Formats: sequence, structure tokens, C-alpha cells
Amino acid sequence: MKFTEEVFAPHMRPITGSAIREIFKLLGKPGMISFAGGNPSNAALEPEVISELAVEVLAKYGTSLLQYGATEGFGPFIESAGEFLSEVGFRAGAGELLPVQGGTQGFDLLIKALVEPGDVILAEDPTFLGALQAMHTYNARIIPVATDENGVIPEDVEEKIKKYSPKLMYIIPSFQNPTGVTLSLERRKAMAQLACQYGVVLAEDDPYRDLRYAGEALPAIKAFDEEGWVVYLSSFSKYVSPGMRLGAAVGNKMLIRKMTIGKQSTDVHSPLLVQAIIDAYLRKGLMPGHLKRICGDYKKQLDAMLEGFKYLPAGTRHTVPEGGLFVWAELPEGMDAKALLDRCLENNVAYVPGTFFYVEGGHENTMRLNFSNATIEDIDKGMRALGAALAQ
Repeated sequence: MKFTEEVFAPHMRPITGSAIREIFKLLGKPGMISFAGGNPSNAALEPEVISELAVEVLAKYGTSLLQYGATEGFGPFIESAGEFLSEVGFRAGAGELLPVQGGTQGFDLLIKALVEPGDVILAEDPTFLGALQAMHTYNARIIPVATDENGVIPEDVEEKIKKYSPKLMYIIPSFQNPTGVTLSLERRKAMAQLACQYGVVLAEDDPYRDLRYAGEALPAIKAFDEEGWVVYLSSFSKYVSPGMRLGAAVGNKMLIRKMTIGKQSTDVHSPLLVQAIIDAYLRKGLMPGHLKRICGDYKKQLDAMLEGFKYLPAGTRHTVPEGGLFVWAELPEGMDAKALLDRCLENNVAYVPGTFFYVEGGHENTMRLNFSNATIEDIDKGMRALGAALAQ
């Protein structure tokens, strides 16, 4: 009997994988300038520092780091990560912080704990396509909520809560992926209040919060959570190393316990060696200086990209982020960023068409551009090439 797609679960059949990952396969061409990813700069990675810390923690803890460990996490990391996250306005008590394989796993475990097939999840529109993929994997019904230059609009959220009775909401409050927009202080307070008032869990995905280049730092939505309805998802991927895949989920004890049980059957526990390395990194006070250095570099790269929009067609609009890794662009009406991608790849420049970030597709004239993984010279060259390809 021939193996066919009908073998797969019905909700998995239409899921084709990440559009970004597919584009990555095309980036091996010599001379290609990629604005498609979300990688930190290679200059922001510190192999010598990580190597020294690995030797140090192995000497300190020995074989205990190479054995199985508790799903709940490595005790010293739980302590130091909790202290690091307290800077955004809340403290994780005992049993309220779970080490996870990046914020992505944290969100996956949260859906796993809460969502049954057909349950509604409210999501910003547009939003991170990896999160959309996770929601589809669990056969959730995704309802988009409106956004503007100040982030998600609470009035629309409340209307959708009343209409659809969602189980979960997903928000990226700081330098949002893909738009780069930051949720205002008043809206952060409003979202925490809505979660509590209507009893809806809010997933606050905040992997970019310390990559700020302008403006004032804002407290997390979680800082205004009085009844435990907000789960804060953090990650060290964009700060220290995406390859180490370590983050933290912070929430009320009941939710974190269910997520911990879900993690037991997923990967048993996050790697102890990685937890120990990041713990040492935090305890040695390396993070503030590191963030200052990489943010200085990223600001120059962001400024170069914003300057490069002069090469794009007249009528192109774009965001001006205060931080993060992305700029969002809207081409003139009638232009199709997805259809034009092949032409741009021929001109040795790549991006991600914006349509993939929308719950219901559409918005073909939009695109997401990443500036962190290209030199200033390549950003200028790439924006010139992008403008030339779009103008053909």
C-alpha cells in the first residue's frame, strides 16, 4: 500500500512548515544578502566566554551536569533567571519559573496544557508565524485581533473575548515580531486587566525586551497581573545564544506545574549544562555590558536599514522600531511581496513576505526585514538591490 498524506492527522495535513525555514534553503547562493531571518549577529555571540564558563561549571558541578536532572530545572539557574526577570516588574516565587527550550517551547507547553481542538486563541494580526504554527498544530481556532502603531488594541480584544470566549491570548509586547511595534504602557495595564476580568490566560512572549535602542523601558504586562492570568515567556536566545535554546516561563504555580508535566513527556528537562552556563553568565554580571555593546551595534544597523528605504518605491511605508530585530514595510498597493520574492532573490537579497504572518493571509504588499544579521555595508547594498528589483 502506498504511503499517502491521509495517514497524518487531519489538522496536520495543511501545515507546510515555516516559510522562513523554506527561504533559508535558498540563502546559500554566493553573495546573497539576507534580511529574512531573525538571528542575532554573529558578532554578538561569544564562543570564548561560553567556552570558559562551560569549563568552569563542569569543574564546579562535575558529573551532575551530565546526568538526568529535575524537569523543574537547575536550582541556581532558577534563582538567577528569576532575579534577571525581576527587572521588568515582577518576581517569580517558588514553583513559578520553569526552564524551557527557548520561549517557543514555553508557548507550546502552555497550549498543550490549556487548549483542546477547536478552542479559540486570540492573536495579534500580524504575529510571529512560529506561534501560528504551534496553534495550528494543536488544532486551535485562531481569531485575529487588531493592532496599530501602539500594539494590540484592547477594545478589539474585549469585543473578541465577549464574542468567542477564548482559552488563550498571545501577545508580543516589546518590538513585536514581525512589526517592531511596542505595546504602550496603558495598553499593557489594560491587557492584564482584561485577562483577569474575563479569566483568559495571556501568553506574554517577550524575547526582545532588552534589545532597546531608544525610548523608555516599560514594565511587563505580567507586572500588572494580580490574579495569575499572565504567563511571561522569556528567552536567552537573542541575548546570549540561540543555539543553546534556553528560556524561562513564569506563571502561577498551577499553570507551571501542568507545563512541567507536559515537558516531562517532551524532553524530560532542559540541558543542565546550558542552564549552568547561563546561570554563571548572569551571576558574573556579564549581561549588562554585553547588552550595551550589542545594542550599540544593532542601533547602527537599524539606522542603516531605515536610511536604505530611500531606495524603495515611492509610497512605501515602514515602522521605526525603538528596538528588536525587525522593520515592517508596506509596499504601494498592488505590489505583491510574495510574487516578487524570486526576482529579489535573483538580485541577491532576501526577505520574508508579510502575508505569512497574518492569521488569514492577505496583505500581499507587506514584508518583514531583519537588520541584525547583516553588516552596515551589506544593509546598504541589500536595500539598493531590493529597491532595484522592486522597481523592475
